[in-house]
Amino acid sequence: MASLSFAGAGWITPVHAMAAAALGIDIVAFASRDRANAEAKAHAVGGGTVAVSYDDLPAGADLVLVATSPATHVEHAVHALQGGATVIVETPLAATLAQADALVQAADRYPGRVAYGENLAYAPVISALLARRSTLGPLTHIEARVIDPPTSLTNRVSPEWGGGALFDIGVHALALALLLAGSVNVTGVSARLERSSADDIDDDEAEVTLTFASGLRAHIVASRRSTSGPIWDVQVAGEAGVLRADLVPTPTLEHNGEPVRLPAARLANREVEEYGFVGQLRTVTADFAAGREPVMDATFGRLILDLICAGYASAGSGGVSIATPFAGRRDRTPSQLWRDARPTA
Repeated sequence: MASLSFAGAGWITPVHAMAAAALGIDIVAFASRDRANAEAKAHAVGGGTVAVSYDDLPAGADLVLVATSPATHVEHAVHALQGGATVIVETPLAATLAQADALVQAADRYPGRVAYGENLAYAPVISALLARRSTLGPLTHIEARVIDPPTSLTNRVSPEWGGGALFDIGVHALALALLLAGSVNVTGVSARLERSSADDIDDDEAEVTLTFASGLRAHIVASRRSTSGPIWDVQVAGEAGVLRADLVPTPTLEHNGEPVRLPAARLANREVEEYGFVGQLRTVTADFAAGREPVMDATFGRLILDLICAGYASAGSGGVSIATPFAGRRDRTPSQLWRDARPTA
């Protein structure tokens, strides 16, 4: 696969563009609702990269990375598929489960051509952790934390986005928890959500417990309340030991307290490698070329959204465990499910 276009021109697209450059993938076009922003991104890449409208996509590219707001992912992904491209859909997969269903249906119509953009699944530190998980024996506990300072991205705190910290960054912690568990068989979700003030629209801190069919539990924290920089880490314990990975500021891995050597980044912008963006693009393009379904597919993205919706419904109901798959309304965003479940005065 030799070429890439972007649906969306937000802050994450330059990171994907650096990954594409590292792999020799040509960047054809950027599309954005803000034409000036698309032009700026295209100018930064240089070469023959141009700014186009969404209707012009895929603009001749083999692959379209959909990085617009979650509520528009279905529209842009399906348009790109109909135009002959394959797609990577950024996290979260969609704003509602009904939209996620539509993306899974599109993936069924276009086999091997829809990937879910969970970049951390391809991070070398996570690959190294998963390679050692079997040494732990039966697992007893999992914890994943994604803690950031307050966001400066105003769209991430608007009702149209779909949810707060759990929806926006908690997707990564939930994905890591499932990967560490080696299972997607979650039977229940309980959650506590908080807002900094009554004026805030959505949550800026969330704690979630996943219960697996085996009885294993995973504890998830997603927060935008850090005052001293980001904290992203994961830990998995078993009867025979413990593995712990810190993702920021530099990925590190410990096995029973002893450091594990990780491969050195080869790019000057090391984060592009260390956080899985190069590995994601390399693996997904190889899968597409071979006609294989990607490991991170639309069904996995829908599962993560299912857990998120259950979490928001649980928090609105006082933290009761919500059975999964989620049986609530599929046309509501996580934020709306939270408000729907909260008792009225």
